[in-house]
Amino acid sequence: MQVGFLDFYGSLLNVQQQRSDLIANNIANADTPNFKAMDVPFDTALAAQLGDASTGAAPQYRADGTVGLNGNDVSLDSERVEAAANGEQMMGATAFLHQATADLVTALRPNPSGI
Repeated sequence: MQVGFLDFYGSLLNVQQQRSDLIANNIANADTPNFKAMDVPFDTALAAQLGDASTGAAPQYRADGTVGLNGNDVSLDSERVEAAANGEQMMGATAFLHQATADLVTALRPNPSGI
């Protein structure tokens, strides 16, 4: 199956939005007792978005968190770093997509000089 750049970047942005939602949920529940931080494996989620039916994109618990006295393993510092990195990746993808579609529109526009 061949995937065009619009399909690829649309899927990429969907996965990054899903990660952004999970990170925001983790931050919102930083003080909730026994809450476990969740994330989605980026490569698996992207493969699922692109149509690979053999992969699942279900959110998974993070295994690297230190559990506090209340049973919560959310680290606000690491969540902020993840949110910033994910936001930068989203901005990069949207900048590329914007420029690529602008170039495509320019290429499809008729030449005003008629040559």
